[in-house]
Amino acid sequence: MSFSETHAIPLNTMLADLDESLRVLLQSELAKHGFELVQIVFDAPTKEWASTLSAPTLNLFLYDIRETKDLRPADWESRNDDDGRRFDVRPPLRVDVGYAVTAWTRNVEDEHRMLSQALSILFAFPVLPRDELTGSLRNGSQRFPLHTRIAQERSDGGSNFWTAVGGQYKASLDYVVTLSCEPGTLIERGPEVRTQTLRTMRAGSEETTREDHHRFGGTVRDENGDPVPGAWVGLPESGRFAIADARGSFIIEHVPLGGQKLVVRGPDGAEQEAQVDVPGSRVDIVLGAAAAPKRAKA
Repeated sequence: MSFSETHAIPLNTMLADLDESLRVLLQSELAKHGFELVQIVFDAPTKEWASTLSAPTLNLFLYDIRETKDLRPADWESRNDDDGRRFDVRPPLRVDVGYAVTAWTRNVEDEHRMLSQALSILFAFPVLPRDELTGSLRNGSQRFPLHTRIAQERSDGGSNFWTAVGGQYKASLDYVVTLSCEPGTLIERGPEVRTQTLRTMRAGSEETTREDHHRFGGTVRDENGDPVPGAWVGLPESGRFAIADARGSFIIEHVPLGGQKLVVRGPDGAEQEAQVDVPGSRVDIVLGAAAAPKRAKA
């Protein structure tokens, strides 16, 4: 099977779109409680910047971007196009985007009121509402909901950002949003192997002997259409078997010609049987189906 790697890096504006989405959300919710004059900005809170402020300001300073290791996908996703070509798509990179949220007014009491209200707003939305998203975040660039965390422990290296920006220390909220970055990388694997027959010839005697060796593959999925990794797929009559991979795919080698029984057993003990004919097309098994599939070509 041939492999062809393709890079088609998409336009990515997710950080700028996240800034604007948070601005829209905060302005809308703050205005409901008399904070309609508050400005929402994303500047580095340096001493020079602070000296230019003339209005109450809520600052969301993006100080940290790093991979969300607990959500690291392990497997590439398989896709087929209308022409029957098969592609493996690299999974997205999940990243935690960390903001330091600070309030800036002429007196500390007003700062604390503003910071308290910001805490209530951000805590109210553990997942950013789609109606408040803007740009690419609303137009399908994110495969997963945008989960958030507020007032949690800062990641390593994040607590010293005041020293890095040269600003005066202020009370701040740590706010994290988890985004996904699409890779724009896929591998075309060529036509999917359904049945393969290898013919070998033995010469050197009065009669030439030809041997046919067949292999066939397919998938094992549950009733929801999800792959069943680790499923056992076997041909009891010939003693051949295979184990489904992370995508639920399997290939059985050196399969005898003709019809025979295929048995599939999932990790949870669920079983399914089918009668297959070799050679033929691929075999797709659904574990937990109400009835065993009819005779399938393999």
